Amino acid sequence: MTIDFNKGNGLVPAIIQDDKTLEVLMLGYINEDAYQKTLKEKTVTFFSRSKNRLWTKGEESGNYLNVVSIKEDCDNDTLLIKVNAEGPTCHTGARNCFNTEYNQNFIFKLENIIADRYKHPVDDSYINKLRGKGLNKIAQKVGEEGVETVIAALNETENDFINEASDLVFHLLVLMKEKNVSLEAIAMNLADRHFDKS
Repeated sequence: MTIDFNKGNGLVPAIIQDDKTLEVLMLGYINEDAYQKTLKEKTVTFFSRSKNRLWTKGEESGNYLNVVSIKEDCDNDTLLIKVNAEGPTCHTGARNCFNTEYNQNFIFKLENIIADRYKHPVDDSYINKLRGKGLNKIAQKVGEEGVETVIAALNETENDFINEASDLVFHLLVLMKEKNVSLEAIAMNLADRHFDKS
């Protein structure tokens, strides 16, 4: 990378984005030393303007930002850092520093929750109970929820339709996990098909 640290008197802004949900978590500033430390340790280190020193996010709270990827913008003076965040990002305890009311991309978080249930089973978890019944039952549930979604769309209230569609998406995510297919794979396939037809 050829980052231009000179434009901002040695600092460049770094936009921190959740790798899975694509939610913007915070904005910080990085100098060259902080950048090199971030690359070496794979956790985000900023230059704190208030403390006037390098500051690794999570050094006190334990809420580290684990680096997934780093991209620079077209002017080489801003960074986009995708991370896996350990816990809340904001010092207030909020998920991000922008006080958004909800996670606009909760479906990606739900995919992670399902994956975690597969990796760390919980006795009373519906996901694990469903998984225990096997692929055929999981696929059957997707079919049932699909039919119920169609019925709600044709004959019931908007709220009923939202609830049934939510059930359908949830069970589809479980089926996708059972088949080891990610939302990313689906998105890439849809993008390929879109561009093939455009």
